[in-house]
Amino acid sequence: MKQEIYISTDVETDGPIPGPHSMLSIGSAAYLADKTCIATFSANLECLPDAAAHPATAAWWLTQPEAWAACRADLETPLAATQRYLAWVKSLPGKPVFVAYPAGFDFLFVYWYLIRFTGESPFSHSALDIKSYAMAVMKRDYRDSTKRNMPKHWFDPLPHSHVALDDAIEQGALFCNMLADNLARGRQDG
Repeated sequence: MKQEIYISTDVETDGPIPGPHSMLSIGSAAYLADKTCIATFSANLECLPDAAAHPATAAWWLTQPEAWAACRADLETPLAATQRYLAWVKSLPGKPVFVAYPAGFDFLFVYWYLIRFTGESPFSHSALDIKSYAMAVMKRDYRDSTKRNMPKHWFDPLPHSHVALDDAIEQGALFCNMLADNLARGRQDG
């Protein structure tokens, strides 16, 4: 049986939902359970032809000029970027598990783009939400399972820059640190 590969993924968008709004950038970091990052992927996408930026998201981007510039460089068509992403995920030596913070947002865009431009998802219909996993590990209510309440040793000194690949790497390391704590507790309880 193939090992699971945790595909920590972050997207940058110009609005809250795909279709009316566009995914501007995608970054993924493929992690083994031991926190070894075995591969990364990033792409900046052209906007969808009939989409428009949401006014609130456009206003937020004005406060992030460096991240905006990063996600608008070296643009690819959505078709080319999504096909390249699918091939990258399929090339990994294990069973892919989509991981994000929050998965409900990032997976929505990635799944929509995959189905729209490739007709398939290597993740099936599933995504692992880091905040939900933290809730289970910390044994706290969901709304209380925020980053400020998480143990400090779960955080590696990595940037959260709103550049998709940076954030995917940072969040993947966070997830792997949670996973290690949870597995260690399981061994102690067993």
